[in-house]
Amino acid sequence: MQPFLTILLVLAMIATVFMLVRGVIAFLQTTEADLNSDAAGPSVSGIKQNRAMMGRVIFQAGAVVIVVLLLLLSRG
Repeated sequence: MQPFLTILLVLAMIATVFMLVRGVIAFLQTTEADLNSDAAGPSVSGIKQNRAMMGRVIFQAGAVVIVVLLLLLSRG
């Protein structure tokens, strides 16, 4: 069980880094027009940034849960 959880932990960490990089790229692609737009809704870049941040938070939470499970299994 521990090797399986370790593999899942590594995958969750890789996914977290991937989503972080994706969010940074979306941030860097934000144009001045996006920042100054008076549109009623959020810009496309803003939506991409929010999705990347939510994905990162979800993967980080999954990694924390896996670490807790690994700690609980190692105690017993």
